[in-house]
Amino acid sequence: MGLFFTPLNPSVADWRGKTVWLIGASSGIGEATAAALHAAGAQVVVSARRADALTGFTQAHAGSVAIPLDVTDAAGVQQAAAQVLARGPLDCVVYCSGIYTPTRAFALDAADALRHMDVNYNGALRVLASVLPTMLAQGHGHISLVSSVAGYRGLTNGLVYGPTKAALTHLAEGLYLDLHAKGLGVSVISPGFVETPATAVNDFAMPALITAAQAAQHMLTGWAAGDFEIHFPKRFTRFMQLLRILPDRLYFALVKRITQ
Repeated sequence: MGLFFTPLNPSVADWRGKTVWLIGASSGIGEATAAALHAAGAQVVVSARRADALTGFTQAHAGSVAIPLDVTDAAGVQQAAAQVLARGPLDCVVYCSGIYTPTRAFALDAADALRHMDVNYNGALRVLASVLPTMLAQGHGHISLVSSVAGYRGLTNGLVYGPTKAALTHLAEGLYLDLHAKGLGVSVISPGFVETPATAVNDFAMPALITAAQAAQHMLTGWAAGDFEIHFPKRFTRFMQLLRILPDRLYFALVKRITQ
């Protein structure tokens, strides 16, 4: 019984004095999570391309620090990481950067697809490569990657977005296998529909839609519980998890019926 109920990660419930670096914090889930962690007492460092949005955040959240960053710039990531690590031990890094363009196969644009991969996935690799040596040396800390239930299986309109999120989830699983014994926690965040600038482009009713602030609270709850996968809202994500185990014939028929 203990094997199934023991938390997979050390609980992170007390954020007072902990340094957290959130990449992709100019809006949406990243910004809301940075605000929630700041309210919980964390020393928050926020990064994103939009320097003006970061300035607005630091002005509204005393003591927070902004480091503008384009995750597609390898040298820039290394420089930003050096600034963060120079502040002392890094207790948590949260990769929230992401872009989303609804795409169908008959409108595939290779450049756009590759940009999705560069921002949503390759950027995470650049960040990890920049912080992992130091976090391994310190022997503690937590890595959290914001994926999506869109990465569970192929979905209509998710042709270029979904694969990047599937890759992030796979990456998190591999990281956990390697890093758990080294004292580092690893979690993957799998939201359903969250009200953000990214989802505002959807032209359909989004089931179980929640706010970014609600998403942030789900994440804090998951970190406190020591979860590996933090998925929400469960009334929707459990249905999406069920789709993962359906036989292909049933899966394709059901998704076509729902989305067409």
